[in-house]
Amino acid sequence: MEQDLTTAQFEAICRLDTCTVSNAIETFHVRLRNEGYTRGIYPVFEHLPPMLGYAVTGRIRCAGPPPVGHSYFERTDWWNYVLSVPAPRVVVIQDIDPDPGLGSFVGEVHANILLALGCVGTVTNGAVRDVDAIKLTGYQLFAGNLAVSHAYAHMVDFGEAVEIGGLAMHPGDLIHGDRHGVLKIPKEIAPQIPAVAAALLEKERKVIALCRSQGFSLEKLRAAIRELG
Repeated sequence: MEQDLTTAQFEAICRLDTCTVSNAIETFHVRLRNEGYTRGIYPVFEHLPPMLGYAVTGRIRCAGPPPVGHSYFERTDWWNYVLSVPAPRVVVIQDIDPDPGLGSFVGEVHANILLALGCVGTVTNGAVRDVDAIKLTGYQLFAGNLAVSHAYAHMVDFGEAVEIGGLAMHPGDLIHGDRHGVLKIPKEIAPQIPAVAAALLEKERKVIALCRSQGFSLEKLRAAIRELG
C-alpha cells in the first residue's frame, strides 16, 4: 500500500474538520451522501484536533477467555502488521461479541504501545478505558462506550475488512475523525480535497457575511445559496 498524498496535502486535510471534508467529498459524487461515515461512535477527546491516518484493522472479543496463545499479552504478531501500513496509522478495531463493549482492548498501556508504533488514534465499536491517562498523550479515541475492565479482550484476526458504526473499512483506508465522528476519504479524490474545501468554505463565508450584514435581503440570500450549489 502506497501513501498517495504529499505531506502538504496530508497536513491540509488534517486542518479541516470532518463536516468540511464531508461537504467536499459530496461534490465528487463518488458515493451516496448518507454513506462513508460512522454512526453511534463517539469521540472521547473532543478538544483534540482532527485525526487523519491510514487504517490498520482488527477484530476482537472480550466476553470469554481467548484460545491459548491468543491473549492480550501473548499475541503480538499483529504489531508487525501495523508497521506494514503507511504512517500515520489509525487503529480500527471491531468488537465482534454479541454485546460489544464489555471489555476494553485499548487502555493506557496499549495506547502508548500504539503511539510508539506510529498510530494516532483508535476507532472501535467497543470500549476504551484509562481515558484520563490517555488524554495526556494526545492519542485520539473513538468508541461505543467506556469500560472499567479489559475483561477477556483478545485479538481474533487482523488485516481484514471491518465494520464500525455502519462504516466498512479496509486496511490502508484514509480515515479522518474529530468531535463530529469518523469518515472515510476516498483515496482517488483525496489530493483534491483541500482545494475543493477551500472553495466551499469561501462560498459559505459569503452567505454568513450576508446574513450578518445590513444589506441582507431574501433576494441576495437566494442568489448566494444558489452559488453554494
